[in-house]
Amino acid sequence: MSDATAVDGLTVGLVATRLGVTVRALHHWDEIGLAQPSLRTAAGYRLYTAGDLERLHRIVVYREIGLGLDGIRTVLDDSTADVPGALRAQRTRVAERIDRLQQLSAGLDRMIEAHERGLLLTVEEQAAVFGPGWNPDWTARAREHYGDTAQWLQYAEGSASRGAEEWQAVADAVADLDRALGEGMDAGVLPGSPEANHLVERHRDVFAAYFPLSREMQVCLGRRYEADPAFAAHYDGIRAGLASWFRRIVDASARAHGIDPDTATWQ
Repeated sequence: MSDATAVDGLTVGLVATRLGVTVRALHHWDEIGLAQPSLRTAAGYRLYTAGDLERLHRIVVYREIGLGLDGIRTVLDDSTADVPGALRAQRTRVAERIDRLQQLSAGLDRMIEAHERGLLLTVEEQAAVFGPGWNPDWTARAREHYGDTAQWLQYAEGSASRGAEEWQAVADAVADLDRALGEGMDAGVLPGSPEANHLVERHRDVFAAYFPLSREMQVCLGRRYEADPAFAAHYDGIRAGLASWFRRIVDASARAHGIDPDTATWQ
């Protein structure tokens, strides 16, 4: 129906276009009695008058500022309603929502940065947390190798919520584990023994601060500790031969859980 055939009113489609709302919304407001068209055509089509449009404009404005339909009805129809008070209350809710959105925005910024950088610590903070032997470039290298893996995503998501204190707790747990491994080797703990298996489980628990570590992944990691010069130097710096001993206790634990270390894959 065109404007020419609706001299005394506008059709639902035209009103929806002018107000930037959906026809479905207009139908719903009509059905609940919030904004009913004053006219109907002979065929039963809704027609909105200038007065109807004025009410609809107010509904759209109040909806834009976040009032619910019941609140809008009260503002429009209840002569005893404290409209300024209702609007002030809504302003408070909007301010709270803005604050929440700003927090979410800051969280997204940290998440993005964590995915791109890994550690959200300054070089000085990294040295204080991880010790003078820490190389700030290690995280960038890890991202180059693992940035497209699920494990890097898990690591980044955890990193986004950690500050220096949280990372210090992780570093302390790793240092305690390293000491326990060295003491276990000194005590002659044998692969496959309850003591060795406890250390293997403890390693998985501590490593979970970075990302969940399956038993097969732990086998792969143990072998890398032994084969990679940087990792081997770290563990052998704690105790000579510790990297190989750790690989053996991990392999023995894996076999006890039905995993062949020689065929284990990163999964």
